[in-house]
Amino acid sequence: MGSTPAQVVAAVKAAPYAGELREAFGPALFENEDRAYDAILRSLEAFEQTPQKFYPYTSKFDAFLADKVKLSDAEMRGLKLFNDEKKGNCAACHISQRAKDGSPPQFSDFGLIALGVPRNRALPVNSNPKFFDLGACGPERRDLAGEADMCGIFRTPSLRNVATRKVFFHNGIYHSLDEAVRFYAQRDTNPKKFYPTVHGKVRKFDDLPPRYWPNINTEPPFDRKPGDKPALDDSEIRDVVAFLNTLTDGYQPRKD
Repeated sequence: MGSTPAQVVAAVKAAPYAGELREAFGPALFENEDRAYDAILRSLEAFEQTPQKFYPYTSKFDAFLADKVKLSDAEMRGLKLFNDEKKGNCAACHISQRAKDGSPPQFSDFGLIALGVPRNRALPVNSNPKFFDLGACGPERRDLAGEADMCGIFRTPSLRNVATRKVFFHNGIYHSLDEAVRFYAQRDTNPKKFYPTVHGKVRKFDDLPPRYWPNINTEPPFDRKPGDKPALDDSEIRDVVAFLNTLTDGYQPRKD
């Protein structure tokens, strides 16, 4: 998170749980920075494999898959729209089916995609018109620098617990599920809703240099042009949002 191994080790050494690390890895742990940093990473790795915290699968949708509960009419319509290749087409990247081994869906293919989201001018770094967050090809990530076909591309996130998030997309441009879904549905049919107008012309994909525009996804619902009917109308957007709310862990069925 922008820190260094030395800073991490120093912070952990001063933390109240440092003694527990010494018990687990030896009393002289912090006398060797490399060894201490390795121990910290191993501890984090073990923590992130705690099922109850990181993948409890206790959402309403999980209960639905187990035939323990029914989705509401709106939630069911949203699920169908989510899966429909000609409508939301969300499941193309956010896989909603169980895996072949029967494990719960992760709601991501963990692939990479360029969406051309609008520039977030609330970010201080974006006050510099020459700065662009190009995702996989930099500037933070450097191993793919110069790989033009990787520019503007970001990892597809899981949609599990998506309703608990406060910001959406890599630059946090939107702050509600409705806004995020609306962008998907209307990016190309109503671009003036999302992008600035300069000299009477909408400047689409304003957070990505034009030379990288060929990387931007054009599959449904991004297969339309201004004036076309959006893939989802307002009612359908609400239904998709209703379905996305079923992916929040900690669901407790009502007791009649």
